[in-house]
Amino acid sequence: MPDEEIQTIDRPQAARTVPAQARGAAPARPQPTWLGPVLIVGIVLAALNLRPAITSLGALFEEVRTGLGMSGTVAGLITSVPALCFAVFGVTAPRLSRRFGPAAVVCAGMAAVAAGLLIRPFTHNAAGFLAASALSLAGIALTNVLLPVIVKRWFPDRVGTMTGLYSMALALGTSLAAAATVPMTSALGGSWRTGLLVWAVLAVVAVLPWLPVAAAARREKRAAAREPAAQVRADAGPKIVRSRTAWALACYFGLQATGAYITMGWLPQIFRDAGVSASTAGVLLAVTMVMGVPLAFVIPNLAGRMKNQGAIAAALGVFGLVGYTGLHFAPAAGAWAWALLLGVSNCAFPLVITLIGLRAKSPAGVVKLSAFAQSAGYLISIPGPLLIGALYQHSGGWDLPLTVMAGLLIPQIALGILAGRDRTIEDECGMRD
Repeated sequence: MPDEEIQTIDRPQAARTVPAQARGAAPARPQPTWLGPVLIVGIVLAALNLRPAITSLGALFEEVRTGLGMSGTVAGLITSVPALCFAVFGVTAPRLSRRFGPAAVVCAGMAAVAAGLLIRPFTHNAAGFLAASALSLAGIALTNVLLPVIVKRWFPDRVGTMTGLYSMALALGTSLAAAATVPMTSALGGSWRTGLLVWAVLAVVAVLPWLPVAAAARREKRAAAREPAAQVRADAGPKIVRSRTAWALACYFGLQATGAYITMGWLPQIFRDAGVSASTAGVLLAVTMVMGVPLAFVIPNLAGRMKNQGAIAAALGVFGLVGYTGLHFAPAAGAWAWALLLGVSNCAFPLVITLIGLRAKSPAGVVKLSAFAQSAGYLISIPGPLLIGALYQHSGGWDLPLTVMAGLLIPQIALGILAGRDRTIEDECGMRD
């Protein structure tokens, strides 16, 4: 293929119609020297803000519920809203990305996160609090879907490294908000409103690097639109529902998210019912979550160097099986070991995010795959924690729920092996370069 043709197509908003972009080549158009470093900072800051809106609320949920006079039904609704918002708003990401560009949408997403976090501490009823939370969660949903696209488009030769970097930042933000919200609230006077407001500061900071990045991408889009090569449809991409790999990734995403939400919601109660003190149970959950910080960097790097990532998916599932088995037979005696093992198993999240970048050749394919896998996956995850709670209440113990939790890992392993095969959704959908 002539070099001139290669140089015209792999830039933001250009169409995926030739092999250069299929291979994920970097844009040939000269880019500002500042763009790469600012993008890295922006990606890290965005990832840090993808979970504090949820985990900071979890730490102060009882105080918020009392302060706003929430009924049990409304409180239950709020705990279910994150996964629902991720599914509903994540579907809109491809359309918005095609129209405005992924950088501009991530910038708007971070602004929505900041606005929601700024508003909700000042609400005086459950409806206002829920609306402000939904605004933040909508921004998180868009960013969830588009960060893999940003990585694929601007760092095509470092997908594993960059995915590991932002997965590690995501895990760090999750753990930090869970561990630091209560102490900060106490230090700042004890009001839950102040404790939640603090996290808006980090979200506002995250908007700043995306402003120049979005402006640069917009200028690039306008320049590309004036060239003949840009006349090809920018939304060209595979018909995602035809791909078995896409379905495997969506179901794998859903099952790993189910396990993560169950762990975050019920693990402390499992330990407390086994005789572990409340404070120690909280520390054990923190240990489980903190395991994601280093492994979120290691696993994507390892996966990026492998042609087939099924072995990693299987190994993570086995760690979870051993952890749940231990919780069944000796929950208190081996508590620290089970917490560590489940922490390793929950690192299926950075693996599946890496797979999204590897199982599509082009940015157009990645945005569709990311939206499909995450939206369908979060919908799949919604019933899991509710089912475990119902089984716990019905059976009066943890034997049956733990058996179900372990049983879900069997299809998760199988789906991870399928999703880890060395193939792309473009190939499966019969697309031609």
